[in-house]
Amino acid sequence: MKKIAIFVDVQNIYYTTRQAYGRQFNYHKLWQKIGSEGDIVSATAYAIHRDDDKQLKFQNALKHIGFTIKLKPYIQRSDGSAKGDWDVGITIDVMEAAKDVDTVILLSGDGDFDLLLEKITKDYGVSTEVYGVPGLTANSLINATSIFHAINDDLLL
Repeated sequence: MKKIAIFVDVQNIYYTTRQAYGRQFNYHKLWQKIGSEGDIVSATAYAIHRDDDKQLKFQNALKHIGFTIKLKPYIQRSDGSAKGDWDVGITIDVMEAAKDVDTVILLSGDGDFDLLLEKITKDYGVSTEVYGVPGLTANSLINATSIFHAINDDLLL
């Protein structure tokens, strides 16, 4: 059975599914789908901590499914802009996991991850899969992955 590691860019998936469909992503269905394809040896969801009841419920639901949650504080800058980015953390964790799994699955539309997927494929021989919203996923990311899964009705609440 192939060993699978899942990495979720929670903010990216939340905002792209909301923008494209006005709906939320169904993490339980995703888990069932991927679990039928192999052994999920790790699954990490990267989110921003805002100390909000709705968000805490969501994080608890993810934990119940089987995800490990990694949180960064939400930072509001004095100019009104906000910061909350997990790209480096996700990259480090993917690089570590790629040594021990057959498949890395990334949920994100962020083109910054294209070089990461190319590198782990070349260096570790892993296959990569990306779940992203069509039209809101960078073409460079789609081109860098072994398999692109379009997020559509079957993976939405």
